[in-house]
Amino acid sequence: MSGERVAPAVLILRDGELFEGEWIGAEPGEAEATGEGGADGRVHGRAEAVAIGEVVFNTALSGYQEIVTDPSYAGQIITFTYPHIGNYGTNPDDDEHERPFCRGIVVRDLARRASSWRSTETLCGFLKRHGVPGIAGIDTRRLTRHLRDSGAVPGAFGTDEATVRAAATGSRPTDGVDLVATVTTDHVYSYGDLDAPLHVVAYDFGIKRTILRHLAGAGCFVEVVPASTPADEVIARSPDGVFLSNGPGDPAAVAGATEAVRSLVGTGIPVFGICLGHQILGRALGGSTFKLPFGHHGANHPVRHEATGRVEITSQNHNYAVDLDSLDRGVTVTHVNLNDGVCEGLALRDEPVFSVQHHPEAGPGPHDAAYLFDEFTGLMAGVAGGTGP
Repeated sequence: MSGERVAPAVLILRDGELFEGEWIGAEPGEAEATGEGGADGRVHGRAEAVAIGEVVFNTALSGYQEIVTDPSYAGQIITFTYPHIGNYGTNPDDDEHERPFCRGIVVRDLARRASSWRSTETLCGFLKRHGVPGIAGIDTRRLTRHLRDSGAVPGAFGTDEATVRAAATGSRPTDGVDLVATVTTDHVYSYGDLDAPLHVVAYDFGIKRTILRHLAGAGCFVEVVPASTPADEVIARSPDGVFLSNGPGDPAAVAGATEAVRSLVGTGIPVFGICLGHQILGRALGGSTFKLPFGHHGANHPVRHEATGRVEITSQNHNYAVDLDSLDRGVTVTHVNLNDGVCEGLALRDEPVFSVQHHPEAGPGPHDAAYLFDEFTGLMAGVAGGTGP
């Protein structure tokens, strides 16, 4: 393994599986060690640093900075299946949020140096600056196979095996936890040109900057509101459309979100949801959600567009899905995941309301689904044929 090393470390899953590696990123023993405890999801003042979270794997071949800064990873430890991470460094333009919310990262090989004209900092330096711990030198193939067989498992990593084992034994999954409350904005802010032809109110369940750039690029002035904003306050802003963003964790645990979206449906205001926004919309339409065995995390997931039969390669990051059998007859399934048959998109037949499970903004990932932003603006502008995907 190449890269900056601090100390030998171990990763232990709650089921007892152990992996040996070396600590990277935020220094072990720092006062701000990630874990369960503080209001910000961190344990402060612990003598022995331990990262605690739900361990998942991401299959993307690039885009590690966007992945680490995606708020949808709150409460989770990210395993990168691609073996060589950090080779092109990091830069401020690729941040999806001002800081990471993940509990840590797991890599096979951390690059010794960054090689890109865009790079302003190494990945290791980036992790240290943001207080994010990591473990390198792990057999990520064995770990990924274990997670595929066992499902996403809570776990912990650190430099003292006894401390890590105790933390792993007591670690908890993300089920039933309102992680959105830890990542959403606490105030209304705007993005884009105030004189843009379309006005969108976006719920911040953990919104990514690339989504805001796509909406602004499609001709939208965006007002971003906290996740707890009631529907009547959104309606009072007289938007041309409402956007439901991505975000972390269990959709059933997001306080007030399902009720707010249910109140927006039927008002005639176009609604577009992505990822967690899709799951919350599904629940608002009378459906239910369930946790996937190990989730969908990566930039290479095939999705079939039901109306055309076209297969789109998509970027995904979620652990929950909408139950197809629970949907009302007035809901059309628009997209299906070809790996496991999970619902990837839905739309109301008689309302300008639709959503997708994947990420059409592709930060990172392919751009096959970018047309969905045009579908949304078409609905808002009343363009002929703009009735959703």
